[in-house]
Amino acid sequence: MVRRPQVPHLTSLARAAVLALAAGLLWACAGPESAPSQPNLIYILADDLGYGDIGAYGQDKIETPNLDRLAADGLVFTQHYAGSTVCAPSRAVLMTGRHTGHVQIRGNYELGGFRDEEERGQMPLDQAYVTVAEMLRDAGYRTGLVGKWGLGGPGSDGVPTRHGFDYFFGYLDQKQAHNYYPTHLWRNGERVALDNDFFIPHAAMAGTSERAEDYRQYMGNDYAPDLLIDDALEFIEGAKDGPFFLYYAPTIPHSALQVPDAELARYEGRWDETPLNGGGYTPHPKPRAARAAMITVLDSDIGKIVAQLERLGLAENTLIVFTSDNGPAPEGGQDVDFFNASGGLRGIKRDLYEGGIRVPMIAYWPSVIAGGRHTDHVSAFWDVLPTFAELAGAVPPEDIDGISFAPAITGQGAQQAHAFLYWEFHGERPVPAQAVRQGDWKAIRPQPRGYDPAAPIELYDLAADPGETRDVAEEHPAVVAEMREILDAARTPSPYDGFNFDPGDRPRVTPNP
Repeated sequence: MVRRPQVPHLTSLARAAVLALAAGLLWACAGPESAPSQPNLIYILADDLGYGDIGAYGQDKIETPNLDRLAADGLVFTQHYAGSTVCAPSRAVLMTGRHTGHVQIRGNYELGGFRDEEERGQMPLDQAYVTVAEMLRDAGYRTGLVGKWGLGGPGSDGVPTRHGFDYFFGYLDQKQAHNYYPTHLWRNGERVALDNDFFIPHAAMAGTSERAEDYRQYMGNDYAPDLLIDDALEFIEGAKDGPFFLYYAPTIPHSALQVPDAELARYEGRWDETPLNGGGYTPHPKPRAARAAMITVLDSDIGKIVAQLERLGLAENTLIVFTSDNGPAPEGGQDVDFFNASGGLRGIKRDLYEGGIRVPMIAYWPSVIAGGRHTDHVSAFWDVLPTFAELAGAVPPEDIDGISFAPAITGQGAQQAHAFLYWEFHGERPVPAQAVRQGDWKAIRPQPRGYDPAAPIELYDLAADPGETRDVAEEHPAVVAEMREILDAARTPSPYDGFNFDPGDRPRVTPNP
């Protein structure tokens, strides 16, 4: 297993940690005396949904009434961060409680190809990690994953059922998840055939067309999101005697732009449209309407989960956490600027600017969380494992980077703050980079030519400039020096050189990961 050594002692780091502990806040959320014992836990992870893509975070074009209801009746996190700015490492961070300077998977390392016979998935997650699912299963939870995995392909050591999940249904390979009409999904270790013909969702049309029938070849009969939500509801029904942990990971709104006609009709005619002949993914005659309709499908499915909990009498004792794996992506003709998908933040998917890593997060728990609340507690994916451990009475691994945000949710106890948050990105677009947030300071160090401790650092004051429009590094040399110290110490070398910023051994990525 990839185990991280202790970060070398640094005076500035120690000082930051002491200050962070001293600054721990008590969130005044009007909850009961204590949270229910071993609540059911549902973690919903959207795919490439931006900070500004839902109504509760300012979206005014796309209808998300169910998520807006969760926000109105729950707790909205305004400063929550994904594990990474791309899919696989973000999910690895979520599962292990370790940030990308310490976890094994630090980028989208692809295996195989897009064709069914080439399906091999991504770099498998090392079995020696104790995942959040394994920890909760050991604490008496029934554990299930429905949706996209992306941490190990068919037959590998990385499949979900070898990482603490009692049950899995969905996509193993995130390349297969580029198509909402795949030929198959996976249930545990078995291939489940669907009523869809095979096609690679990265083939452009010859020219463009406004005729809907010309796009039928990029659709099928079984729409994967419909199958996923039905399966998630069945899992809840089967686990209703609890406690249970459901990790629901739909692929919406990741490209390709594919949505049934009945859902598309909700948005047809609202905006000017330019037919898309591919954009790297499947063509679509109405790309803006398609993206909006897909997000509304996601919202409707979340409404079905809440309704199922209410029907079974489980809502009061179930915590729902909703978030996204990284910022919005423009691939496949997604007009992220038109929808202000980053919510006014700088950057998109693959950036370590705020728009690439700051994501919406809503916590909904009727018996514990009083509605209409917001918190600016700074948290990240690596905090989920210790948070769920605290709520479930489980024992987390010792060598993790996460800090429980359970006090922010329950209103019980002092909320500890991070000394800093750290990310690294290993991809050629835009460039490999490191980033750290300490208090309101945000530093980014691009590493385009290989790991270079002396590489220039960009510095932003997020309190005064949340859009990261003004680099103030020259004005604050002492802060830059401290940030450089953190950037140098926050990571441990990876056994794979491609995750050490080695330009000669970049991760194997697909054209559209």
